[in-house]
Amino acid sequence: MKAFLGMGHLGANFTKAMLKKGEQVQVWNRTPDKAKALEADGAKAFANAADAVKGASTIHLTLRDDDTVNEVLEQASKGFEPGVIIIDHTTTSAAGAAERTEYWKKKGYTYIHAPVFMAPQNALESTGTMLISGDQEVISKIEPELAKMTGKVLHFGTENNKAAGIKLIGNLFLIALTAGTADALSLAKSLGVSPDDVTKLFDAWNPVNMVHVRIKKFTSGSFDQPAWELNMARKDARLMIEQAKKGEVKLMVIPAIASEMDHWIEKGHGHEDWTVIGKESV
Repeated sequence: MKAFLGMGHLGANFTKAMLKKGEQVQVWNRTPDKAKALEADGAKAFANAADAVKGASTIHLTLRDDDTVNEVLEQASKGFEPGVIIIDHTTTSAAGAAERTEYWKKKGYTYIHAPVFMAPQNALESTGTMLISGDQEVISKIEPELAKMTGKVLHFGTENNKAAGIKLIGNLFLIALTAGTADALSLAKSLGVSPDDVTKLFDAWNPVNMVHVRIKKFTSGSFDQPAWELNMARKDARLMIEQAKKGEVKLMVIPAIASEMDHWIEKGHGHEDWTVIGKESV
């Protein structure tokens, strides 16, 4: 028997996928109607979190944040079975994941943080990526079931909060990528270039492939052989900003980066590779 707490889009679809595989799942949500709706798929809904976890050997969570996870687990703990394993898929702080691991361990229960890079449709289809770290003995025990949920489980060692940190890093990149894409489309709009033409560019040229090269550049600490000189990159940023103003469109990311470029140019790094702006990131 499994319990699932948090019936948002992700939790609901995880639950539906489990039910399709023939598993028994007891569910709870702060808004009861969302849990009740899953009874049509075969789940058993409860109005109280403590009742929802009774009889469950594994409890899954997809909630909002650290405070919500802490609050719900305290409420649910009145119904915990001895030896229950709590698997938290919520994106939380790394500190919070570490604290919960130790807190519930002292109470005789196992807490594992396993956040995911998955949209609701991925949860329904059991495709995507799950991150995990912590007690390797526990992980080896639960991994086969986790793999059924996502198709891919990435291990990040024994630190009980490493997966939480990696999830935040990944989400930061997604936020930056999305904002950068919006800037690219805004600049395209100001230039009269269609989104289809922008898509055509990125179909043929994938700058994401350069991420590992950038990481190596930052960690090397060597910027004296520029592939793209900072002064020239700043000139291009100026052209972008000027064009956006001319076209009366807003750029979210580029002005902030241009400001950082100015900072490094003032420090005398203008003739170095432009990646020097990330020198202090490692």
